[in-house]
Amino acid sequence: MFGKILIANRGEIALRVLCACKELGIRTVAVYSEPDRYSLHVRFADEAVCIGPARSSESYLNVAAIISAAEITGAEAIHPGYGFLAENPKFAEVCETCRLTFIGPRPESIRLMGDKNAARKRMAELGLQVLPGTEVVKSEAEALKAAEQIGYPVMVKAAAGGGGRGMRIVGSADELPALLQTAQNEAEASFGSSDVYLEKYIASPRHIEFQVLADEHGRVVHLGERECTIQRRHQKVLEESPSTQVGPDLRREVGGKVIQALKAIGYRNAGTVEFLMDENRNLYFLEMNTRIQVEHAVTEMVTGLDLVKLQIQVAAGEALPIEGDTIGLRGHAIECRICAEDAESFTPSAGKITGFHVPGGTGVRVDTAAYAESVIPPYYDSLIAKLVVHGKDRTEAIQRMRRALEMFIVEGISTSIPLHEKILADPDFQAGKFSTQFLRRFSPNGVG
Repeated sequence: MFGKILIANRGEIALRVLCACKELGIRTVAVYSEPDRYSLHVRFADEAVCIGPARSSESYLNVAAIISAAEITGAEAIHPGYGFLAENPKFAEVCETCRLTFIGPRPESIRLMGDKNAARKRMAELGLQVLPGTEVVKSEAEALKAAEQIGYPVMVKAAAGGGGRGMRIVGSADELPALLQTAQNEAEASFGSSDVYLEKYIASPRHIEFQVLADEHGRVVHLGERECTIQRRHQKVLEESPSTQVGPDLRREVGGKVIQALKAIGYRNAGTVEFLMDENRNLYFLEMNTRIQVEHAVTEMVTGLDLVKLQIQVAAGEALPIEGDTIGLRGHAIECRICAEDAESFTPSAGKITGFHVPGGTGVRVDTAAYAESVIPPYYDSLIAKLVVHGKDRTEAIQRMRRALEMFIVEGISTSIPLHEKILADPDFQAGKFSTQFLRRFSPNGVG
């Protein structure tokens, strides 16, 4: 097992990794930007190194600074968390070159799955169903011809994309040229590549994902699915496990195919395979995230496993301590992402938190690095806390979440708590009747 791990991230995920390390008896190194000097992950780490100013490119994305911090503190491994460098194959390669263990997949797996178009093609070859689509389109004329063959509406998607950036829905040939150019420009700005491809657009899908773990000894397991359908502009807002739309038979069928596909590409460590579900409950491979997910906590609640500990143990060469290729799901869990933003306009709300109280009680978990008098800086993601509940069934989980939201107090800034209260009170949500368009009903301009 490692003696010391550097955590190359900030906020709640840095604190989450730190907690796992402490329970494993591993010393920790925090890195931080200047505005994060008083963050909790800095306070609780055994050592902390400032790696630059507020701008991410000069701090949390500064590979040289992070590697230097690891070398001067004697860290043996780096956990990237999620976001920032977590899915950067070059960073994983640099870690290997510097004899630092990257706690995540191999660089070649990150690279394969980071190219969304190549990933679709490879997963189709390995037996997963994919939506009709194209390779990277090279011209407007090629895109128009392909869209006509696929049939409108189509989705223009960044090949190196994620997080909803570089994506546009196209309803007709007249719309395609302008939206194609917009998607390409956004993809170039966000990912350094303007490559895009086309994919058949499902108007009202469900978003379902399977959590996977793989060790160095060739074992791959899946830990069931998560329902991630409640989204705003392709960004997840609320997740739950299990999905009301995936029964034991479908879970076994698709989970088995996922396991075989990941064995074929030699995958290791944690990952999430994402699907779109149509009205006939067909699951189409969407993409794979080669890291721990923001929503990993809901899987932990229904399986009783600590996924971050397992990530670290697998990276250290240990075998997965799980019998069989899956694990039974216990009860129901829901996660609400509490963000520093206005609940109606979704505008960011940075500033000082003047009052802070997190809910507790049976089946309630809060992952956060916020506290009273802490400052939410305007430079990074707006997520400030993950409120997670567990119940014996979905009904109890919803009731528990509504109670917990009511008792969650954040003063001094605006948060998305009121939006979550609306979602949980909605009869269609309670009945499990929703799609990725669900949040449109709460948006003043109809944007979901």
